[in-house]
Order: sequence, then C-alpha cells, then structure tokens
Amino acid sequence: RHMNDYNIPASITLAQGLLESGAGMSDLARRSNNHFGIKCHRGWRGESVYAADDTPNDCFRKYRKVEDSYEDHAQFLTVGGRYRELFELSATDYKGWARGLQKTGYATDRAYANKLIKLIEDYELYRFDNKNYRKGITRRQREENLEQEVARANWTHQPYKTHGLVYVIAVNGDSFAGIAHEFGFKENDLLKFNEVPEGFPLSEGDIVYFQKKKPRADKPYFEHTVQIGESMYSISQKYGIQLRNLYRLNKKSYEYVPEEGDVLRLR
Repeated sequence: RHMNDYNIPASITLAQGLLESGAGMSDLARRSNNHFGIKCHRGWRGESVYAADDTPNDCFRKYRKVEDSYEDHAQFLTVGGRYRELFELSATDYKGWARGLQKTGYATDRAYANKLIKLIEDYELYRFDNKNYRKGITRRQREENLEQEVARANWTHQPYKTHGLVYVIAVNGDSFAGIAHEFGFKENDLLKFNEVPEGFPLSEGDIVYFQKKKPRADKPYFEHTVQIGESMYSISQKYGIQLRNLYRLNKKSYEYVPEEGDVLRLR
C-alpha cells in the first residue's frame, strides 16, 4: 500500500523496518513500536521515549501501534525536500534507493546501503516491488508473506554493528552454543567475548557480541544514568564495554549494585 500511495519501494520499507528494529526485537521497537528509529525532531507532539544513539539520551517517537510507525516513516520520507531526489528513481530501483538513503544522511552507518541491499536480496524482498506479484496474490496472502519474511529474519540471526562491534540479538530459545554453531564460533569464545560463564542463559533481546568488548565507550558516550532494572552487566553490554573496566572507571567493587538515578562513567 505504501508503495502505491507514496512511490516508496516496498522492499526498502520492509528492509529498513527489519534492520532498524532488529526484526522487531530491539529494545526501542518493543518499548515504542518505532520500527524505523525515527527521532522526535522539532514539532513532534506525540509520546516519546529516550535511548542512546548519537547522544546518550536521544528522543525517539513512540507510537500506539506498529502500523503507525510505518505510516509515519512514509510521511517522514515524503515531507520536505531532503529525500526529493529519491522519488525520481524507479520504484523498483531498491539499490538506488538504498544508496540514496545513505547519501542523504538517513543513517550514519557507512554500511547502511549494503545492509539494506543484503536484506532485500537474502529474503527476496524485491518480489514485493513487482506490481504483477502484488496483484497476483490476495491481501491475506500478502499479510501472510510479510509475516513469513519477519519470521525468517527471526530464525536466521541478522548481524548488526554498534560501537564498532558486531553482534546479534538473541531470540526466545537461543543459547550461546546454538549461536556459536550457526556462525562457526567456538562456544567458549562467545562466552569470553560476552563475559559470562558456561551455561549462562540467554533471554530474548539480549545482545551477543562476536568480538571482545572495548575498554571504554566510544565518544560521545561519556556517562550513563541508570534506569530501573539495569545492572552493571546490562550497561556493559549496551555500550560494548568490558564489565571489569566499567567497575574500574567508576571505582566500584564487584559488590556494587547500581540504583536508579546513579550516574556512571563510560570512558
């Protein structure tokens, strides 16, 4: 529908939603139904949530339902002149759109276009750009196909990169052994990278790093204000910092339990 109404390739919309939200599993997506990482920006009057991105406490839009996020994403691309040149491209030119989004600054990740293209080609999302394909199936079939695409993204972990570190997001039923087998790692290496003992259980939404975490956070993450439910370990995973260094930076013993409102140094 968005492709018909806004002339945005369906494959681009699907790929951005999968990538930006971690197939709907990211903390931001679950807290706010925001599947595209759209920030509040000037003039936003709706609800909002705060999360670390370009700064430690960026404002993101919160939606009542996921569909509202998709509608706002289409409006975001069409209103104003920032992305005007993209609409001169063919609605089936997903590669041109992916590169154009990166060029116009939609995301700061230099590999953003390649990630979108890989998702589109791995999951054959370009099928949804074909009018004959869309006309040849019922609305119910289209909805079922979309559900299957999201499910496939959940079954096969999609690697992401943050703070210069590659990671995947755990889904229900995951284990370090299973993820290690899928990507050809030794289980012990993943355990070391993530600073956990053998047998440590994974929960849905946990970050699993594929390389050693850093001694301190990247700029501009200088400090973090503790939120309800956070632990030193969850904070170390959030910013890709070695846990022992997080204790050292803050001159805390291993008995320290962070409380809401505590301010912790990250570098």
